[in-house]
Amino acid sequence: MRIGELAERAGTTTRTLRYYESLGLLPARRTGNGYRSYDEEDLRLLQQIRTLRDFGFELEETRPFVECLRSGHPAGDSCPASLEVYRRKLAELDECIARLGAIRKRVGTQLVQAERARAELEAAATAPEGAPEPRCELTPPGP
Repeated sequence: MRIGELAERAGTTTRTLRYYESLGLLPARRTGNGYRSYDEEDLRLLQQIRTLRDFGFELEETRPFVECLRSGHPAGDSCPASLEVYRRKLAELDECIARLGAIRKRVGTQLVQAERARAELEAAATAPEGAPEPRCELTPPGP
């Protein structure tokens, strides 16, 4: 198949395919008249790349999977290099989840403090006459 058909079937653009070709992720086979020529295996490579990209893998991280498919393995993730990329990505995700968990905890603490301060302001607003007027901490001090 030609580049336009492959792009359509893969759900991408011819520009993307040329870019992948320049990176060596997609083979650059040419017919006698100079047209790029692709087959079902190339479509499979593109589907593998797209799946990994959807999972958050960088384009260069897809290379071991593509090479695994090209070397004849039925699944692009059965080679040692592919497995190592999976391990690194899982470690990266675990680190991200831990960071987000810590941020969530801090935001939760801030919320509890803010709610407590708000309740104190509301309680002070109903204070008996003659009590000092409550000030929001964002209000600059008056004269």
